Amino acid sequence: MDSQLLRRMSRISMVLLVVLAALVAVGCGGQEESGGGSASEGSSASGGETTSGGGSASAGGSASGGGEVSGEGLVVYSGRNEELVGPIIERFEEESGIDVEVRYGDTAELAATILEEGQNSPADVFFSQDAGALGAVSDEGLLSPLPEDVLSRVEERFKDPNGRWVGISGRARVVAYNTEALSEEDLPDSILDFTDPEWQGRIGWAPTNGSFQAFVTALRLIEGEDAAREWLEGIQANDPRVYENNLAILEGVTSGEVEVGFVNHYYLFQLREERGGDIPADNYYFQNGDPGALVNAAGIGILNTADNADAAEEFLEFMLSEEAQSYFASETFEYPLIEGVPINDELVPLSEIQTPDVDLSNLDDLEGTLDLLRETGVL
Repeated sequence: MDSQLLRRMSRISMVLLVVLAALVAVGCGGQEESGGGSASEGSSASGGETTSGGGSASAGGSASGGGEVSGEGLVVYSGRNEELVGPIIERFEEESGIDVEVRYGDTAELAATILEEGQNSPADVFFSQDAGALGAVSDEGLLSPLPEDVLSRVEERFKDPNGRWVGISGRARVVAYNTEALSEEDLPDSILDFTDPEWQGRIGWAPTNGSFQAFVTALRLIEGEDAAREWLEGIQANDPRVYENNLAILEGVTSGEVEVGFVNHYYLFQLREERGGDIPADNYYFQNGDPGALVNAAGIGILNTADNADAAEEFLEFMLSEEAQSYFASETFEYPLIEGVPINDELVPLSEIQTPDVDLSNLDDLEGTLDLLRETGVL
């Protein structure tokens, strides 16, 4: 068996492990979150950007069982929630006249499906909730080079160095804190410092959450395997409260169950909007390139087996248009990634977030992160 085939089998096994972990979480009452979004990230009930069953749907329809797609029209595999991206995909259909068939599901599950389908995949576009999954698919040679005029719209850190995927919207990792219990001055300078025993019983986290796992992958890259292990063990020693997703963490912060929680930035603004005003919580952004200040990106790659490559490029260009970028800024509280589109007034500008120096494409080693989470007893 040659090395390339071994590598492909290893990659498929890795992503299938992720799917299994997600299914176990759902069976235990949890639901893995897959990224940013509106309507409390796929509804306030779930708080996660996944759909149960990972079925297929038209852009404006609900997911159907079985996960089959007909291959007619532009076929998009979307790890982004239908409630989040369905409206903007409908706008694309209306303006372009192109029919879009969307298969919604967990990003890791869809990445595994693409790897298994290989040259026979009906997908034209992979719309991923994070850069790591795009990197995994790109590593297997399944994505086409994107046009330079599209790539040039986004700054370097939010696109593949080899030009095979590009970011569509950004989300920052933050610590949400209860403003009735804490002020910013009470919070540490680094996320690494939450291992201090003073935080015993005060922390909320969601280990099955996709964004959290991407953060741990980044932590491994930035600080090294041993430091990541020590951090996980240190947080575990502080008896954190385990939640099923980011929204549940934030609700725990606002209710006083916990005083701090590790989440993505946009949940705060979504919950404020949902509740019609202020809530007793705020976001804390780390500085000086701290691992806790990671900014990840949802992105798009075009399959090199796409039957509708021209339509796929048109779809990509639309998602990086001012119209679509404004939609993400105003409706989901995410960061637009092209110049000239204003962010929501409540957000800290991306230019002011001192992010760690990490290549988002290198967040594809989720297998190693899952192994570490299991070894430390976090999963």
